[in-house]
Amino acid sequence: MDHVEGVLRENFDAVDAFLTHMWVVTVTGAPKIWAMNFIERYEKSPRKWYAGAVGWFGFNGNLNTGLVLRTVRIEKGIAEVRVGATLLYDSVPESEEQETRLKASAFLDMLQNKELKCKNIAETFALTGKGKRVLLIDHQDSFVHTLANYIRQTGAEVSTIRFDKAVHYLQKNNYDLVVLSPGPGKPSDFKLSATIDAVIARGIPLFGVCLGLQGLVEHFGGVLDVLEYPMHGKPSMINVMDASGLFTGLGSSFKAGRYHSLYARLKAMPDVLSVTAMSDDGVVMAISHRHLPIHAVQFHPETILSLVNQAGFKIITNLMGMVSKDAQ
Repeated sequence: MDHVEGVLRENFDAVDAFLTHMWVVTVTGAPKIWAMNFIERYEKSPRKWYAGAVGWFGFNGNLNTGLVLRTVRIEKGIAEVRVGATLLYDSVPESEEQETRLKASAFLDMLQNKELKCKNIAETFALTGKGKRVLLIDHQDSFVHTLANYIRQTGAEVSTIRFDKAVHYLQKNNYDLVVLSPGPGKPSDFKLSATIDAVIARGIPLFGVCLGLQGLVEHFGGVLDVLEYPMHGKPSMINVMDASGLFTGLGSSFKAGRYHSLYARLKAMPDVLSVTAMSDDGVVMAISHRHLPIHAVQFHPETILSLVNQAGFKIITNLMGMVSKDAQ
């Protein structure tokens, strides 16, 4: 069983952390809120203890829990094993069943004590975000805090706010950068154009990811379309068309993870937007505004699929280096 530790920011305690992560995305699907609504509607039987938590809550406020997966529950002499598999658009039923059987067989492997040795492969990056304040607008994306963590690793201070509170925070506080997170659905579901107007009116640099790119393209007069084949959890080679700015030091191409069904139609791209990267299947992967400090990517820098050669984190590091302190 994995053991996860972290340091909470001020004003949060262990219970906040626990409630935020239950139920975990690995057993619900993503985006979490939409996936859980689907589960409530269509699953016919309770999951019982599967994917719950076991642990202890100390008098000093510490909370130590473990996710209940790959576990045997024994009651009245009967051992119960529950397993699951992640369903994607192109999942093969037979393969998913085979995966669940493989997971159940893992209990046999637990009897073998195999020592694993890992090398330290940590790479040090410049703290390009030190002293800068970032507003990350959450469009009900399950991995928004992973993106926030990437930005914090550059030294920046990040506030993550739900989309319906974004304009209020923009009016109340000063930021050096606003980030439009990924999310389900389409930009109009989150009134993204109004948010973009508010950011531009304040003169704050803007960065969009996935849904954020789509919202920016629509806002400036572009057109979105639907992929013939959804790219959810799929890696692609990203071909760099502008090796400066976001893609400094990444070479002519790199691998990144994609999670989208909508895309920006290249032939309808607004004149004020420049395409700075394309996927190997000809889909727009990054844009920059020709006159304003606005950039966006269609892929997810924060996914493990963008971890090859630390491509995703290099992009975030470059982004924060492009943002000047007190930019507005």
